[in-house]
Amino acid sequence: MNPNQVLGEENPFEAMHARFDLAASKLGLDPGLYQILRTPDRELTVAIPVVLDDGSVQVFTGYRVQHSMARGPAKGGIRFDPNVTLDEVRALSAWMTWKCAVVNVPFGGGKGGVVCDPSKMSPGELERVTRRYIANILDIIGPDRDIPAPDMGTNGQVMAWIMDTYAMHAREASTSVVTGKPVELGGSLGRIEATGRGLQISVRESLQRMEVDPATCSAAVQGAGNVGQVTAQFLHQMGVKIMAISDITGALVNEKGLDIKALRAHLAKHRTLDGFDQGDRMTNSELLELPVDILIPAATENVITSRNAENIRAKLLVEGANGPVTAAADKILEGKGIFIVPDILANAGGVTVSYFEWVQDRQGYFWSHDEVDGRLEVMMVKAINDVLDMAERFEVSKRIAAYMLGIDRVAKITKLRGIYA
Repeated sequence: MNPNQVLGEENPFEAMHARFDLAASKLGLDPGLYQILRTPDRELTVAIPVVLDDGSVQVFTGYRVQHSMARGPAKGGIRFDPNVTLDEVRALSAWMTWKCAVVNVPFGGGKGGVVCDPSKMSPGELERVTRRYIANILDIIGPDRDIPAPDMGTNGQVMAWIMDTYAMHAREASTSVVTGKPVELGGSLGRIEATGRGLQISVRESLQRMEVDPATCSAAVQGAGNVGQVTAQFLHQMGVKIMAISDITGALVNEKGLDIKALRAHLAKHRTLDGFDQGDRMTNSELLELPVDILIPAATENVITSRNAENIRAKLLVEGANGPVTAAADKILEGKGIFIVPDILANAGGVTVSYFEWVQDRQGYFWSHDEVDGRLEVMMVKAINDVLDMAERFEVSKRIAAYMLGIDRVAKITKLRGIYA
C-alpha cells in the first residue's frame, strides 16, 4: 500500500464532509448553521418488488435523499447502477446543493438511486422498476418539491416513464416534475450537450486565467458517454488536440490527435470504442497519467486517489464526473500546482439547463437552442469568475473556494428563513 494512501478515502460522503468542514471553517460558519447544512433534510429507502420477464419476482432497493431545500425544490439525478449505496446518494445530493448554489440556480440538492444493472434488464423490466420506484417515492417529489433528472444508467426514456407515472397519480400533465426529458415531452433544446458545453466553458475560462492558447494544448478525456463525447467535440472545435478518450473497455490514444468526427460516428453505431483502430489501446488508469495539458475525468468518482495522484501530469484538471478526485488526492495535486476546476463548478452546465427546462415547462413557452446556449454561457462564466475570485481573495484552492461560495449562499438563505419550531 502506498504510504500516503488514506484508509476509507473513497467513501464519497466522507470526502464531501472533508471539503465541507474545511470550507465552513474558512467561512467561520455559525455552529448551528454548520449542523443544519451538514445534515440531509430527508432520506428515504424503498423496496421495489418487480415481476421479471421470466415470471420470477426480484426486490430491488431504491434511495432518494434530499439534502437541502432552503433555496428551492430539491434537484438531482436518479442513478441505476449495481454499486449504488446510500452514502453515495447522500454525497451526490449534498454536491447538488453546493452546485446549484455556485451557479446561483434556485434549487436545493437531491439525488436518487436504484441498486440494479440496467445493462442486464429488458426494456420492460427497466420500465417496471422505474415506475414502481417512482410510485414508492411519489409523496416527496413534485415540481415544487423535488425534481429528478437522468444520471448514470438512466436517460430521456426513463424520465418519460417517471413523468407519466407521476402524472397518472397526480391526475395532471406535470411536465415540470422531471428534467432531461425528450424534447417532444417538454424537454429543453441544448440539454443533452449542456454538461459538455459547461466543461468547455470551464476549460476556456481557465486557460484565459492561465494565459494559455487552447490551440497549443492537448487533452485526455476519461469517459466516452454523452458528457465525454460532447466535451471532446467542443474542445476540438476550440483547437485543442484530443490525444485520448476512454470507455468501460479501456482507452484509445493517438499522439497526433484523434479524429473526433469519426470517433463519434463509430460510437453512435457501435456504442463502444472496440473496433475503432485510429490509435493505440491502454487502460483507463494509464490515460489519467498521460503527459497532456488538460485532463477531463468524465466517467465516475474516485478515479484519482492518493495512490495515483503523484503520477498526474496534466496542468489543468477539469472534473466532468462527480467526485472523481478524493480529498486525500487533492492535497497531492495542489502540491504539484495543478489548476483544478472542481465538479460542483465544472459540470454544472447540466443542472443549469435542467433549471431552464423546468422554467420553460412552468411557463409553457420554449426557447431556441441559441437562447439556451446564451443563457448557459452567462451563468457559467459568472460562476467561474466568482469561484476564481474567491480562491484568490481567501488564498484557498478552487475546490474549497467553490464550496465556500455554495455554502455561504445556502447559509444566508437558511438564516433568512429561520428555524421553524
